[in-house]
Amino acid sequence: MGKDSKPSGGKGKGKQTSGGGDESTAKGKGKGGKAADGLGTCTYVKARHILCEKQGKINEAYKKLQDGWLSNGDKVPPAEFAKVAAEYSECPSAKKGGDLGWFPRGKMAGPFQDVAFNTPVGATSAPFKSTHGYHIILSEGRKN
Repeated sequence: MGKDSKPSGGKGKGKQTSGGGDESTAKGKGKGGKAADGLGTCTYVKARHILCEKQGKINEAYKKLQDGWLSNGDKVPPAEFAKVAAEYSECPSAKKGGDLGWFPRGKMAGPFQDVAFNTPVGATSAPFKSTHGYHIILSEGRKN
């Protein structure tokens, strides 16, 4: 699993500063999907999310995350994200702290999948809109 690939300066567990997803998705097409930053190349993602019907409510949830961690440059701990998800999310997963578990590429629709597969592990996405409403995603893991 990737042992014959060329080294790219790390093993995929170092600091990842890329916040955008368009470049990483485009990199590696036609080359076996080996993006230099490791984003957008995995087969499975483990994530938590917050889903709200109204933009105002998702912005409140995001502000709570910002005030606690993001404005300091810290990563939101999964347990703390789970508390905010339980309070704000309108998805049935709110009962589990927004935990979606592991899901494969192709299972989630459009923008949700794009953000989930392009958010670095440990990072929290900015609020975004999908056909189901407004979301915030916390990426917890990646695997092939």
